[in-house]
Amino acid sequence: MTNANCIRVLSVDDHPVFRAGVGTIINYQADMSLAGTASNGREGIEAFRALRPDITLMDLRLPGTDGTDALIAIRGEFPQARIVMLTTSDADGDIQRAMRAGASAYILKSMPKDELLGVIRSVHAGRRHVPPDVAARLAEHMGDDDLTARELEVLRLIRDGYRNKQIADQLSIAETTVNFHIKNLVDKLGANDRTHAVTIAIRRGFLQV
Repeated sequence: MTNANCIRVLSVDDHPVFRAGVGTIINYQADMSLAGTASNGREGIEAFRALRPDITLMDLRLPGTDGTDALIAIRGEFPQARIVMLTTSDADGDIQRAMRAGASAYILKSMPKDELLGVIRSVHAGRRHVPPDVAARLAEHMGDDDLTARELEVLRLIRDGYRNKQIADQLSIAETTVNFHIKNLVDKLGANDRTHAVTIAIRRGFLQV
């Protein structure tokens, strides 16, 4: 049974069994309800637009548009969106990219059920959550300017003369997501604009001419 104060949760995951499990856990809570589910990034973006959930549980590894790209697209339209990255990956690059993109929390799927529910409530209350071991690794890499695989893809397409809309079509992501990646690239490389970023990337060996 739901009430007006329920925390409405959207679950985006490509594993049906995991989605079903999360739905059962959420609906069993007196203060939560499952607003909806989606099985890939594009569906997740559409579901968010339609449902406007309080919290979104977003799998990092999704077919097509990955979880972080979906996060960027959603927050491009809805800056107040609270999205929890729920994943099996604890790779530093994935964590940094998700947190830089505005994730409210980054947690592993191996987290106990009660802790997951605690994170949902904490994020709903306006707090961010990163596990202590993950936070320690983030601190170690603070200031690193390594480019992500997606940023390198964007750079290569800029080098090849593609405009932002064409890059979005090539990578099956939103144009707002491309703009976000370009902003990150310019900031990381200390460039003046997208073209300058390519020049610097070639000089530093990130790209071939």
